[in-house]
Amino acid sequence: MRSVLIRSRVGDDGMLHLDVPSDFVGTDVEVMVIVQPVAPAATKDPAWSPDFFKSVVGGWQGDLLRRESEGEYETRQRP
Repeated sequence: MRSVLIRSRVGDDGMLHLDVPSDFVGTDVEVMVIVQPVAPAATKDPAWSPDFFKSVVGGWQGDLLRRESEGEYETRQRP
């Protein structure tokens, strides 16, 4: 027996189409499918907690940040 984990998306028609790789060629097999929804937070960027931005926005306590002038733009000759 071999277990294969595949993440797929159910289409707008409600149908789930699976392409499962198999080492069995020309052989009858028995297949068991367990469908489990994936939590929406798991499909987003897992690096940020759900309330991360709410907790950091407006959190700067120091002097106001100012963008300094970038100076003059260098003009280069074309080759």
